[in-house]
Amino acid sequence: MDAQTLYDFTPVARMALLGIVIALGPLAWVWLRHRSAAPAQRLAALTLLTLFLTFDLILFGAFTRLTDSGLGCPDWPGCYGSASPFGAHEQISAAQAEAPTGPVTHQKAWIEMVHRYLATGVGVLITVMAIAAWLLRREIALSPWWATVTLAWVCVQGAFGALTVTWKLYPAIVTAHLLGGLILLALLAAQAQVFRGRRLPLVGGVHLQAWVVFLLVWVQVALGGWVSTNYAVLACGGFPTCNGSWWPEMDFDHGYTLLRELGAGKDGGYLPFPALVAIHYTHRLAAYVVFVAVGLLAWRLLAVHGQDRSARRFAWALAGCALWQLGTGLSNVVLGWPLVAAVSHTGGAAALVGVLTALLTRARLTQAAPDRLAAAAAGPRLAS
Repeated sequence: MDAQTLYDFTPVARMALLGIVIALGPLAWVWLRHRSAAPAQRLAALTLLTLFLTFDLILFGAFTRLTDSGLGCPDWPGCYGSASPFGAHEQISAAQAEAPTGPVTHQKAWIEMVHRYLATGVGVLITVMAIAAWLLRREIALSPWWATVTLAWVCVQGAFGALTVTWKLYPAIVTAHLLGGLILLALLAAQAQVFRGRRLPLVGGVHLQAWVVFLLVWVQVALGGWVSTNYAVLACGGFPTCNGSWWPEMDFDHGYTLLRELGAGKDGGYLPFPALVAIHYTHRLAAYVVFVAVGLLAWRLLAVHGQDRSARRFAWALAGCALWQLGTGLSNVVLGWPLVAAVSHTGGAAALVGVLTALLTRARLTQAAPDRLAAAAAGPRLAS
């Protein structure tokens, strides 16, 4: 791609048009399914559907990363200046002929571009949500700034996606892109929950405990993203020990230098293997802490709020997410990082973030003013 610039904005209009076409399907579904509902109720339904599609997008993003398809189209936003791999057939064929197992192949190009198409579609849906929130600001109790912040954040995610490609899978950027996707999911999950107007008072220190667990999960997600983006999943062989040792040789200095290229150490040389071990084993040790913390929160919900059906559901959802993460995490290690387990592990992290966000949002609704709670309970009016 000698003559190909990294940032090629020529296909932007065509990519935007494709995003609109993709978004028309979900928009039509919401309209037809809720055609007799009030506009505010349709906005609530659109928010929930966008949340579901964002979860799917996170999974497909993990699939893109784990199949090494992130550079399938080495420019942005198009593929060799074209809006699809069809138009870049010649360039992709040449790159694949030169390196059949390299980063650019027809299959990897399509995986990468489908990910971009889906992201563009979600971006269009969030744009519609923001416009609708302002138009309906007198009919909903949620400030339209929530949808506006969500729209701004999806634009930031697009920038991270562009840098992921143009900076050649720079680990800090790829990890930030993963975290950004989960932040987007949390923003949508909070809005979807408040639209429902359901409350869950958390007492006896459970509210504070939920916040602590929420923060621990974000730290663990960041550590897990760092493992994945540095390809350190198989750096520790065996379980529960790592390479036959309870405390293997580790190089934290190189491993946790954030500003470095993929595979490079802090001095610019090759990243030493003990650095990969440090990256992996830190995530594993932190996983034990988070697993216990989530389990204790689930137990406390049952012990303190067991009479509340909603609290019981949250408790079992948290327990299920913790067990899912344990199972998929172990599968990655003992089965040699199978694709299904790896993608499922990312999905479990996203689900855990979503469940905790929903729990804390319902607790926040309990603390809102009574008149706004009544408005939320009467329909899709949100308490901010």
